[in-house]
Amino acid sequence: MSLTRSANPLARVRPQWSLARQLFVLQVIVVTLVVLAGAGLAYYDAQQRSSEAARDEVVALAKALAATPTVREGLVAPDPTATLQPLAEQVRANTRADFVTIMSPEGIRYTHPDPARIGKRFLGHIDRAVAGQVLTETYTGTLGPSVRAVVPVHRDGELVGLVSDGITVRVLTRELQQRVAALLVVAAGALLLGGLLTYLVSERIRRHTHGMRPAELSRMYEYHDAILHAVREGLLLVGPDRRVSLCNDGAAVLLELDAAEVEGERLDDLGLPPSLLETLGAGSAVRDEVHLTDQRVLLVNLSPVRSGGRDLGSVVTLRDHTELQALSGELDSIRGFAESLRSQAHESANRLHTVVSLIELGRAEEAVRFATSELDLAQRLTDRVVGAVDEPVVAALLLGKSAEAGERGVEVVLGEDTEIDDAALAHLESRDLVTVLGNLIDNAVDAVAENPHPRVDVTIRSTSDGVLIRVADNGPGVDPEDAQRLFRRGWSTKSDDRGLGLALVGQSVRRNGGEVDVRTDGGAVFTVHLPGSGGQR
Repeated sequence: MSLTRSANPLARVRPQWSLARQLFVLQVIVVTLVVLAGAGLAYYDAQQRSSEAARDEVVALAKALAATPTVREGLVAPDPTATLQPLAEQVRANTRADFVTIMSPEGIRYTHPDPARIGKRFLGHIDRAVAGQVLTETYTGTLGPSVRAVVPVHRDGELVGLVSDGITVRVLTRELQQRVAALLVVAAGALLLGGLLTYLVSERIRRHTHGMRPAELSRMYEYHDAILHAVREGLLLVGPDRRVSLCNDGAAVLLELDAAEVEGERLDDLGLPPSLLETLGAGSAVRDEVHLTDQRVLLVNLSPVRSGGRDLGSVVTLRDHTELQALSGELDSIRGFAESLRSQAHESANRLHTVVSLIELGRAEEAVRFATSELDLAQRLTDRVVGAVDEPVVAALLLGKSAEAGERGVEVVLGEDTEIDDAALAHLESRDLVTVLGNLIDNAVDAVAENPHPRVDVTIRSTSDGVLIRVADNGPGVDPEDAQRLFRRGWSTKSDDRGLGLALVGQSVRRNGGEVDVRTDGGAVFTVHLPGSGGQR
């Protein structure tokens, strides 16, 4: 059996660089390539410019010599070399030219830096110069490769000779090397500066990414995006400039906004209720504050965010308490109804003891009258409510509120024209009816608490186009200036500044497309009209 050595799995795990380090290495490579490419282009440009400068220089020198009278006369003299050689050597010494050659039209040299080559044929092309043109080329002659020019010499319109001069390539190379040295110094400086700036940028990125690797950042973004879309609670990030930088799906639903269009917009442009807008824009901490929109009851929490002494805005969370608020209202009504039943049971026990005592005293007729009068009063109220209202929730609410008000000494009277059936309420939510009717009665009972003869009249009936609810009291009434503010969250005539009940009434009325009217007629009169199914929004 052969044994094989298993590789250590940890040895195969390659350490992953952070995003900042990867970007640093990438930027260093990019900067290096850019600097090297720039240096290469600069070298090529310098080489081209050096060649062009040398070509222009030799052409200018050759033309100047060709136009010199001494050269023209010397070419037709019996011994051209005696006249032209000293001149050519003097010009060569005073310029950058490595050779100055004056020759016959056939290319026989009259001058040359090496006297042994005088009288021999010029090495290079002279055809174009013989034809009267200026010729430039790079050619390998007796002194090696050189940039040279050949210019014709005319005397009285006749070609009498040619002038050629040149600069060897090794001289140009030596000059170019000197330029390249300076270029390398500049390139090294640019590379060093680019590396330093790249390092500073990478450090800044490292601070912002907390040294995380790309995979970690990608995973964090995916989790972040999944959580934002999954949670039902609303989340808003509001910047110090009151602009929304993030809005998840939950917040868009709760505020009835389009999440894609909210981000980047100012709070003032979103059409939010004034109270909610004021809270979100204030930037101060808020905990479990109740706010109402047209459709919902929202629980708002706000936490300011600061880092390094800078104001980064605030984080806002929104929770939907619409259902909970409705259930709380129904539960309060049921609790009140149960409490009134308990109280009535207690009163019934007292009345029963009174009846028994009268019977024991032999006053049976008085006991009968006492018992039937109390029962008749309670039964008439029950029969009136049950006979006029088919909806059990509304009937229970009216009975409970009547009993609760009775304990406070307030008489609740059901209007004679009260009559409504299930068909009229079919399109309305029970919670909306409980919210509207219950809060209006509570508000009326509170308003007449100080009245010597407190009374609240309640009417609920079907109309041709919906349902009419009217609650009137004989209290102090409503100031006309306050009529428009009654249904705002937080408005209240009481010192505790609760003001949520009437705000909930206004929300329920708006949600069902209804109208509410407030006036003073011997007290406050609230009239609510909720349209039929055709009038719903």
